[in-house]
Amino acid sequence: MRGIFYGIGVGPGDPELLTVKAIRAIEKVDVLIAPKTEKKDGSVALSIAQPYLKDDVEIVYQVFPMVKGFAENSTEAWEQNKREILDLLESGKNVAFLTLGDPMFYSTYIYVYRLLEHENIEIQTIPGIPAFAAIGSLMGYPIVEGDDVLSIVPATAPPEKVEKAVQAADNVVLMKVYKNFDEVTDMLVKNDMAKQAVLVSRAGLSDEKIIRDIEKHKGEKLNYLSTILTRKN
Repeated sequence: MRGIFYGIGVGPGDPELLTVKAIRAIEKVDVLIAPKTEKKDGSVALSIAQPYLKDDVEIVYQVFPMVKGFAENSTEAWEQNKREILDLLESGKNVAFLTLGDPMFYSTYIYVYRLLEHENIEIQTIPGIPAFAAIGSLMGYPIVEGDDVLSIVPATAPPEKVEKAVQAADNVVLMKVYKNFDEVTDMLVKNDMAKQAVLVSRAGLSDEKIIRDIEKHKGEKLNYLSTILTRKN
């Protein structure tokens, strides 16, 4: 009998923000797939879930190289990861893929799901709290209210696309603000949205960083997991 494949969102960083459903799934699976980068050891998602791991759970680290046009151009590494997961499921083991935030929100899990969705297996996806929602509560910063229009924008997108989305909204969430922090800050100044901005990096983790005046911090190096909440003045 084939095992069940779970996609589990572990939230932004605080282990206490996992849902009851996520914890129950983690506690009963046989294997945890922990995504990691090619450059770093360990897995942030796994470290967040650590308090809920059973002693005999098998942990499998997999590297998922990012490729553009994934659907038509998945790499051999991705196909190898897929085969490994399917072999585990075929052996009757329940397997969980851990991911930061929510599985269906800018997550590597989306591509894993696409690899597996047409296979003859049961997939259960368990939502998690995205970083911007946790940051709003942490900072006492309403994300949207009334008839506000919200744009959620990856700062890694082309600058003209980012600015267009910012200009079209009342409130903005900018994610992955790290490589181009200075350019993003200048764009928010230009659109009168810098003074209201708050940036939180690695929300809920031990090295969490909060910046309330982004203009004073230009030139600083930021972690990939950095998010800005802002609104029009």
